[in-house]
Amino acid sequence: MPPSYQRPQFRTLGQATAEDMTEIFGHYHGLRSGIADHAIMLLKLLAGERLGFPVDRLEHSLQTATLAQQAGADEETMVCALLHDIGDNIAPDNHGAFAAEILRPWVSEENYWVVRNHNDFVGRHYFEKIGRDPDMREKHRGHPAFQKACTFCDEWDAAAFDPAFETPPLEYFEPMVRRIFSGAPWTRAGKAVGGH
Repeated sequence: MPPSYQRPQFRTLGQATAEDMTEIFGHYHGLRSGIADHAIMLLKLLAGERLGFPVDRLEHSLQTATLAQQAGADEETMVCALLHDIGDNIAPDNHGAFAAEILRPWVSEENYWVVRNHNDFVGRHYFEKIGRDPDMREKHRGHPAFQKACTFCDEWDAAAFDPAFETPPLEYFEPMVRRIFSGAPWTRAGKAVGGH
């Protein structure tokens, strides 16, 4: 610790001074510079994890992003396609929500919603085989991003399990990930910058 550092004296947030909070939020702003690295690390953790699929989870993610790119998706949507399953290892039962909340400050409300709800949509392709409702997406019909979620899941996510499909390496997508996380948070989502 630098010699000028003084430990804050508050014991509850209500006791914190404006100076304390300026110091604290300065640290939070500094943390943002590492978010792209953390997202890429979570993606790399999917390598080797097949979980019974024909390709590992990293390859699935690369294929999903590549299919999005081939369809002419914008960079933000490609990054969402790349990162949509980064919660598989940490939050398998709500991995869409996990990934969406990481992306939320940097992406549009539409892309946030698609990532958050993608499992309800991709379930059209397999839910019946595991005793679940394959029409779960229908509860979202009428939402402005409904059709985008259908495209995301039907044409990219559900189609991204082909061992013969050639994708660029992760390094190809890394600059895109860094660009998405380098912007000011909440600007794409049209929200005011929030607190912690």
